[in-house]
Amino acid sequence: CYVDDKVSKVAWLNRSNIIFAGQDKWSLDPRVDLVTKGQLEYSLRIQKVDVYDEGSYTCSIQTKQQPKTSQVYLIVQVPANIYKVSEDIIVNEGSNVTLSCLASGRPDPAITWRLLNPSAEPLDGEEYLDIIGIMRNQAGRYECKASNDVATPDVKYVNVVVNYPPTIKKTQSSETPVGRMGMLQCEATAVPTPEFEWYRDDKRLSNTPSINIQILGTTTVLMITNVTEEDYGNYTCVASNRLGVQNASLFLYRPGTGRDISGSACVSQSLWLLLACFACLFFKC
Repeated sequence: CYVDDKVSKVAWLNRSNIIFAGQDKWSLDPRVDLVTKGQLEYSLRIQKVDVYDEGSYTCSIQTKQQPKTSQVYLIVQVPANIYKVSEDIIVNEGSNVTLSCLASGRPDPAITWRLLNPSAEPLDGEEYLDIIGIMRNQAGRYECKASNDVATPDVKYVNVVVNYPPTIKKTQSSETPVGRMGMLQCEATAVPTPEFEWYRDDKRLSNTPSINIQILGTTTVLMITNVTEEDYGNYTCVASNRLGVQNASLFLYRPGTGRDISGSACVSQSLWLLLACFACLFFKC
């Protein structure tokens, strides 16, 4: 507030409350003082401004002619601050998920969500992000960002783990001569990490001097150290967790007979079909 030498009285008011009257301080707030650089300046200074300081301030001047007032409205801006965000969660695939991110600030902050995968594209959601029927590819770290252009945006993160049953995605049979080491490999994806079992016919296999079973995360390897004729045939890999089970067949076969095994199965099936046709003709079915 600037005045001239014709002013006899001057005061600062806020919401009809006198802060200063001339040089006399009426306010009890220690953050408030006057700035008087020379005789013409009569400015009000507020240190460590708070949101409660927002409002209209009046510089009132009394001259010989008439009183005059000058008003200024103080707008207090507050950086965005996320004060509540969802905890990390673990859910089953197909569940409905709601993530929350509550923020304060002046002006009101805008809230955006991203899943921090390679694309990291913005998601549709503000304070609440709804995910209907969550899938395994929607697991990961979710970023909530609150911004209002007052200061650097506030950012918080929520980790979402999606449980799903095992899926065997890769198997490796083995063509091994007698006396050599045969190796069957089975790889599965699942959350929680799958447990593996190996079977030969209906018999569960375990570690013996001739059999070594290794489990490395989501991969299991069955090693037969010294293959014999009796070892050739079909083996079953079983992957399981508390959400489900999946199995796959693998083969250990002698060199040169891999095609014969599949071929003999086709021949056997054809023979049974031919016999069934003869039986049907004989009994006139």
